Order: sequence, then C-alpha cells, then structure tokens
Amino acid sequence: MKQTDAIKAIERHGILLVYPIKNAKDPLSLWSALYPRSEMRWAWDEGSDSRVASLWHLREQLSRSKKVVYAKWYQGRATFFSREIFVALRAYFIHHPLKLNREARELLSLLQESSPQSTKQLKKQTGLVGRALESTYERGLKELWRQLLIVGFGEIDEGAFPSLAVGASSLLFEDLEEEARALPIEDAEAKLGELFMRNPKFGKFFARLDLPPQK
Repeated sequence: MKQTDAIKAIERHGILLVYPIKNAKDPLSLWSALYPRSEMRWAWDEGSDSRVASLWHLREQLSRSKKVVYAKWYQGRATFFSREIFVALRAYFIHHPLKLNREARELLSLLQESSPQSTKQLKKQTGLVGRALESTYERGLKELWRQLLIVGFGEIDEGAFPSLAVGASSLLFEDLEEEARALPIEDAEAKLGELFMRNPKFGKFFARLDLPPQK
C-alpha cells in the first residue's frame, strides 16, 4: 500500500473516510478506493487481513505528510480531505462560523499557542482530567472538529497506546487557512455543492451541522 496511491485517491475524491462503514460504498473510504473488490473485515487476530492494520499505520503517516488533511469529521470518524476541499470547507466556516462552547474555546486557544498536542497534555492544561469530565472534553473537541478548526497530525506515545496528536489548523496548515480566508464564499459553495452531489452522505452530514441558512 503506497502513500502516493492513497494521496492520489484523496485528491481525486476530495473526501474519504479511512475505513468503510459496514462495507457500504457511500460514503466513500480510502479502503474502497484502494481495494474496490475487497470487503473489509475489522479484525486484528492472526488470520486477519494485514491490509487493515497497514492502512491504520498509513493513516498516521498521511496525517503528517501535509499533502492531505486528517480530521475526526464525518460522524466523528477518521476522515481525509484533499487540500482543495479543506480550503473550501474552511472558507465556508470562516464566512458562517458556528458558536463554540467554553471548553472548545479554551482548547482552541491552547492549540493556537502550541501545536500539535496530545490528549494527555490538553486534558491537563484544561483541567478536564478523569472519567467524569471525559464527555465534556470530547464535546469541546467535537465542536472544533466539525468546523475543521483542528486537525490530526501524527501520534504521540503516552503509554500503552499512542494518542492522536491534535493541532490548530491555523498553525499546522497556515497556508491553507490563508487561502480559505481569501476564497470568495460563492466559489467555496460551488465547489462543495459539486462535491456533495457526488457524495450524498457527506452532503447530508454537512447539512446537519446546525448551519445557518445560505443567502
């Protein structure tokens, strides 16, 4: 499984999940783009398909490549964006920003000072430590993910399992953020409209993000 093939697939489709949902064709996934004739079985035992684990490791490499953009976007799932579509989505949310709760604003402020950071680092700095505050922390991140104010950028080893490193889009993809601010909203909407015509489930998800009505 080559990184170049994965990047070409993401650029061609604009948005791809990493893995398919119940092997459905819509929404599109990196798995289905790379292995269109293979059903995916989510298993990590001795008899499992080695391509499943390989794709998970490739996901981490791609997230750091800066050639594509990684976020927990569609239904909180691992999602890749081409740079062009990321710019269009950020342009839309720059023109139509959604309100952020207090935790989201605090997390974003920390990440705009220093990125990327790990889950452990962010929880410690915000005081959102412990199981009782886990949902509060996740809600804050969710508000940032949905507007792509943050991105995933590699992993940080924090013990038994590495955690996703998270960073502010404005720091890690400063060039794309500048492009988004310069992109006319009409151009962004046209590009997204064309994309979602081809990918209806991504479009329906986007439409449900409590967006204000378009003018």
